[in-house]
Amino acid sequence: MKEINKDDVCIFIPTLNEAKNIKKLITQFKEQGYSNILVVDGHSSDKTPEIAQDAGATVITQHGKGKGQAIKQAFKHIRTPYTIMIDGDATYKPEEVSTLLKPLQEGIDHVMGNRFANYKEGAFTHLNMVGNKILNKMFGFAYGVWFNDILTGYRGFNNKAIKTFELNETGFEIETEMTIETIKKHLTVTEVPITYLRRRGDPTKLHPFKDGIKIMSTIFKLTKLHNPLFYFGIIGILMTITGLAVGIYIVLEWLKNVDHIPLTILATLLIMGGIQIFMFGLLGDLLVTLHREVLRGIQKKK
Repeated sequence: MKEINKDDVCIFIPTLNEAKNIKKLITQFKEQGYSNILVVDGHSSDKTPEIAQDAGATVITQHGKGKGQAIKQAFKHIRTPYTIMIDGDATYKPEEVSTLLKPLQEGIDHVMGNRFANYKEGAFTHLNMVGNKILNKMFGFAYGVWFNDILTGYRGFNNKAIKTFELNETGFEIETEMTIETIKKHLTVTEVPITYLRRRGDPTKLHPFKDGIKIMSTIFKLTKLHNPLFYFGIIGILMTITGLAVGIYIVLEWLKNVDHIPLTILATLLIMGGIQIFMFGLLGDLLVTLHREVLRGIQKKK
C-alpha cells in the first residue's frame, strides 16, 4: 500500500502557554517531513504564538476560551485529507505519528492513541489514573463500545470524520464528545498503542475534580439520544430507590405510631415517577433500535 503523502497531513496543535515545549515539538515534526503544522493558540500569556510561528507553524488565535473551542475552530480551517491532533505539552512523541497514520491510510476514520499502553513513571497521578479508568468504564456502559483511553490528546482523523462531527463542548470534554460523535455517526474507529511521557514545565491545566465531573456529565447527557435506556433508566432507578428508602422510613415511624402523610405522598410519587421514567427509557430504546434498523436498510439499498 502506498504511503500517505506528508503534504496531505495537517499536524494540529492546540496550545496555551507552551513556550517551553512548542519549538521542539514543531521541529520534530518538521524533521520528519511534515510542513503543514497548524497551531491554534488560546491567548497564551507567554511567547507561545511567536515561538511557534518562528519555528515554521501557521498560528491562529482562537476565538473564546477552552480546548474544545480551539478544536472546533481548527476543524473549520483544515482542508487536508488527514489530520493529526497532538497536545503541545510534550507528553506525546512526534515520532509515533506514523502509528496513527497507518490506520487512516487503511480507511479508518478516527484513530485514538492509547496512553495506557506505555506510560512513563509520573505521567499519571494516582487520582488521574483512577479517574480515567472510571470514565472509560462509564463510557463503555453508556455506549456499549469499550475503549482504553477516551480522553487521549493524540488522535488522527480523515476529512470525512472532521466534516461529520457536530461538536458543542468548549473545554476538556471535547475529547469525550469526539469519541461519542464517532459512535453516533457510525464512523470507523480504532485505538493504537502510544507512549505517554511525564509533562515538562508548568502543571497540567486539567483540574481532576472539576473537569472530571464535566466529562462525566457529557458522557451521561449525550446518551439521551444514543442510549435512552441508560439515561432514563438511571434517573428512574435513582428515583425509585429514593422513594423506597423514604417508604421504609415511613413504615418504621408508623410502627412507632407516628404518621407522615406528606412523606407518604412524596414516597408514592417518587416510586411511581421512577417506574414511569424507566418505562419511558425502554420505549425510547425501542424507537432508537427501530431507527437504526431503518438506517441500515437504507444504506444497504444504496
